[in-house]
This record gives sequence, C-alpha cells and structure tokens, in this order.
Amino acid sequence: MNENELLAMYENAGALLNGHFILSSGRHSARYLQSALVLMDLENATALARELIKKVDASTIDMVVAPAIGGLVIGQEVARQMNKPFLFTERKEGEMQLRRGFSIPSGSRLLVVEDVITTGGSVRECMAVVREHGGVPVKVLAVVDRAPGVDGRFDVPYATALSLDVETYAADTCPLCADGGLPAIKPGSRGAA
Repeated sequence: MNENELLAMYENAGALLNGHFILSSGRHSARYLQSALVLMDLENATALARELIKKVDASTIDMVVAPAIGGLVIGQEVARQMNKPFLFTERKEGEMQLRRGFSIPSGSRLLVVEDVITTGGSVRECMAVVREHGGVPVKVLAVVDRAPGVDGRFDVPYATALSLDVETYAADTCPLCADGGLPAIKPGSRGAA
C-alpha cells in the first residue's frame, strides 16, 4: 500500500479534516487526522497494521504497548497480527500510567504503537512508563507522522506508514487564532475545547 492509498483511506473515511484544531500537544493546526474514523472499519485496521508490521522484526518484540486512547485500536491490531501480548498506558490525573493490572516482565522488549505522531509527547510518556516498569522500548511505529523531518523525537528507531507534513503553530503565534474566523476545537483524546 503506497502513501496515496493510505491518504485516500483517510479521505474516504471523512477522517482528514480541515478547520482550526488544537492537537494533543497543545499546538494548533488547520488540518486534523481523525484515525478513529479510519480504524472503525476493521478492514482498514487490518490493512494498516499489516503495513506497520512490515517495518519491524517480530522476533525482536515480546509485547506491544500503546498510549491510550489514540493508539489502542491500531496497537491491539498490530499485537494480534504479531501474536504478541498487548497492553496500554493511560492518563490518570494528567499522568501517563500503567493500570488495569498490567505488568511488564523485567527486560521485556516492547514495540510502541501510535495512530498519529506530531511532537511524540504521548509516545515518550508511554516509553517512560515502560521503562519504569522494567521494560525496554525497542521501536516506535505509527500510522501517520504529522511532522516528518523532526529528528530526535525518540531515543529508539521509529517508522510510519504515512508521512504528512501538516504545519502546526504554537498557540500564541497561531495565525488561525489571529484571524479569528474559526474557533479552535480539540477533537482528540484529551477533551474538547
């Protein structure tokens, strides 16, 4: 599957949105990728996971982990296809944590899976939790990299199925805010504005 086919998958699902959005990172953008709309179709989830799995050697992975909420569906599908245990991290009172009785055997090698990466903040938080619990993050996979070319986001290798250079702005320098035309909305997993 090439990048045009992947982008068409988002467009066909009505998941490539235009407007004024507040991203999970707090940055603003005129475009938003709502992966949940793509992943609700199980054929799409299967195909996207298959694309991601091509980018990792399954024999080097013991478990798959994803930051909630965006990475849950694609993370579980990647784990299912790789036949690896799946767990997730989630925020409680603003702090990323491992909950629900999940545990990571010491020294386990974990693949971190996310739907969309911009700054990589949620993934870095997830990796920190993995390390706190004795695991070793070995690679990051994401369906979409919304800021390709940004180096140094992670201290492990990462790969994505689709790179889409979407301009983002700090809230205090956002031209969309300065224009005042469209109110900023936060459609992601951390609430609405």
